[in-house]
Amino acid sequence: MSTAIAEEKKAQTKLNQLEQLKKFTKIVADTADFESMKQFKPQDATTNPSLVYAAIQKPEYTHLLEEVLTDRKKSGLSGHEQIEDICDHLLVQFGCDILEIVPGRVSTETDARLSYDVEGSIKKARRLVQLYEERKIPRERVLIKVASTWEGLNAAEQLQKEEIRCNLTLMFSLPQAVRAAEAKVQLISPFVGRIYDWYKKEMKRDYTGPEDPGVQSVTEIYTYYKKFGILTEVMGASFRNIGQIRELAGCDCLTISPELMKELSESQEPLERKLDPEKAKSAKVEKLELDEKKFRWLLNDNAMAYEKTGEGIRKFAADVVKLEKLVASKL
Repeated sequence: MSTAIAEEKKAQTKLNQLEQLKKFTKIVADTADFESMKQFKPQDATTNPSLVYAAIQKPEYTHLLEEVLTDRKKSGLSGHEQIEDICDHLLVQFGCDILEIVPGRVSTETDARLSYDVEGSIKKARRLVQLYEERKIPRERVLIKVASTWEGLNAAEQLQKEEIRCNLTLMFSLPQAVRAAEAKVQLISPFVGRIYDWYKKEMKRDYTGPEDPGVQSVTEIYTYYKKFGILTEVMGASFRNIGQIRELAGCDCLTISPELMKELSESQEPLERKLDPEKAKSAKVEKLELDEKKFRWLLNDNAMAYEKTGEGIRKFAADVVKLEKLVASKL
């Protein structure tokens, strides 16, 4: 072993696993908790209505809701329009505060109930970006999260043409990723943990290491993208344990909860890069040609992807409703 390599390995062992991971993967905080972002110093952050709803239950974040309520009560709107307006402002308020902590970007979710509504998704995304721009946040620092349905993907394609960058969430299969690449979206979030959950329940067994179906799904998508020179960023999401994160070291981005960032930061073990663009370029991969009929069939034919996409939309939609009810109770 050359002296330079030996020195590098020695230096690596002094870094904890989170710091080692940062060398080849962009770390994204999967939380609406500001304190954990200050502690672990991620590059970007992702939020969703579930995380924001959970955060405003905590005493340290209730003031954000109170401030938005005070400000928007004089908007002249009433009924559901007023509630929707307050929720939009609240999501953007969290996003703006997060952008004061992270140097990169924040992901803000559109309403999950618009997952099958192209025009509705476009309108909501434009609205959120407009609210950010009114607060002097440039649109390149914002990613709008849209579900990976056929309609969501079509909405994202249009938004990208308007320079509204999109993060395609609730992604569970290669066909969804291929369509996202065609739409030239900025970033995709294939879900690791929820795929793992489905197989664990269906097959009545546990999975670890490279045999984890969630890990395999992200690896397949990453390999396809790098093989065909697709510029869309791949961000593994929804992790259940740090084993899954270690298996995807080298992925463009990984969005990680504060609990798992803490666990990584407490380990000094050397971390090996598993995903590499150069290796992916030499992989044997068939190009997938898609139209709407084929996309819908392939998604339907994959029971896990079909069930998890629908379930994810229902869960996010339920949390939007909870957030709206909370806002309504405060008016």
